[in-house]
Amino acid sequence: MRRDLVQLPPVPEWPDGIVVRGFDAKRDAAAVHALLERAYANGGGSVADFDVWLPLMTGDSEYDPELWFVADGGGVAGVALNWTSAFVKDLAVDKAWRGRGLGTALLRHTMHAFAARGAVALDLKVEADNPSGAVRLYEREGFRLVERLRP
Repeated sequence: MRRDLVQLPPVPEWPDGIVVRGFDAKRDAAAVHALLERAYANGGGSVADFDVWLPLMTGDSEYDPELWFVADGGGVAGVALNWTSAFVKDLAVDKAWRGRGLGTALLRHTMHAFAARGAVALDLKVEADNPSGAVRLYEREGFRLVERLRP
């Protein structure tokens, strides 16, 4: 899916108790990985074992910790892990924080960050049958289907 960044969405509105910050591998890696495992437990994506995941992600040429946004609510409440090519790699919200607008805020924060870097569009992949409501979120935020991959 793709969203043009010429016209930006409103600025993010963070739920009470949330502070958004960049990723710090020493402080955040285990909690971010655990969130991704929980988020993908019922489908919608997958995550490698921690010992494989961390060096794979942080060693990628498109990794920039400034583009990995952690929503902290006294612990990792949600994340938007983005590649420098203006691609959302992972967007996940802890079950306890769902339904409060955190996913929308993370996505809007990501759009604003890439627009500030001069990106003209933001891309992502999502499974069509994602059980988390991700497709609806992306469509609400102006993302449109670009390509459908066959399984």
